[in-house]
Amino acid sequence: MNRSTIGRPSQTPTLSRRRLQRGALGIAALAAVGSLTSCGLADAVGDEDRTISIIVTESAPFQEPTEIAKDLLAEEGWELETTYVTDIIQPNQVVAQGEYDANFFQNFAYLDQFNTDHGLDIEPVFAVYEAPGGLFSTEHSELGDLPEGAQIALPVDTANNGRGLKLLADAGLLEIDESVPVTELSQRDIIENPRDLEFVEVDQQSVAQSIDDVDAAFAFLRLASEIGLGPEDTLALEGEDVALPFTCVVAAAPDFAGTEAAEALERAYQSEEVRDWFADYLDGVLDPAFEVDVDAAWAEISA
Repeated sequence: MNRSTIGRPSQTPTLSRRRLQRGALGIAALAAVGSLTSCGLADAVGDEDRTISIIVTESAPFQEPTEIAKDLLAEEGWELETTYVTDIIQPNQVVAQGEYDANFFQNFAYLDQFNTDHGLDIEPVFAVYEAPGGLFSTEHSELGDLPEGAQIALPVDTANNGRGLKLLADAGLLEIDESVPVTELSQRDIIENPRDLEFVEVDQQSVAQSIDDVDAAFAFLRLASEIGLGPEDTLALEGEDVALPFTCVVAAAPDFAGTEAAEALERAYQSEEVRDWFADYLDGVLDPAFEVDVDAAWAEISA
């Protein structure tokens, strides 16, 4: 797959593995006829091995830490090839197909659901930040003001669909099946809906843009910030009790974790420079999740 067709690449030119393999074969052939010294060949192979490719969501809390990580990796002799996209389907597919080493665009819950739906085995390598969401409205100042038959926009994907329902239930506007975890909660788990609220399901990347068209919408804080809304504008905001499943992670195929490249990538993303960036972004509302035990969290969430 040509990466230029997937999304907007960074200014750093990208090379597919196929091109890299052809380049390596060409170098070997030249070396055989004495066109390269053995030292030069070793340097070329070493440069190739110190390249990491990653596909990333085109949004500040993903892009900016990635650019910081790229600079830090360069200081260690690594080249981080980056491609930025708005799509939330292809990043897992191209990693599974070996086109990229890793991706950074999703939370634990979404990754687990995507693996289940598509028969993949992509795994979280390390956690980067907690990604809370909330209910927003440009028409109403309190949840209690929502009228009979109010339209509520929710993310369409299963992993995030129930987050808004949980906030509405916590506020007493719905009765839901409390035995269903929030990562699996959906409209079929609504027991009572006394105000006949109507739910409109929208792609998670577009929910924030739909706020003006509905009475209220559940949106990630990072996306709401892109239209000028912050935590202070929420009708209800998620708390720490639901933070873990919706923590954003860098993910990869199973054989990437534990490699020298994975360890270098983790050091860069979990650096003090990245921590400082999150402290400044939206007044620090997105907490770094560097201390999360990814293996334990993944075992719990994917069980």
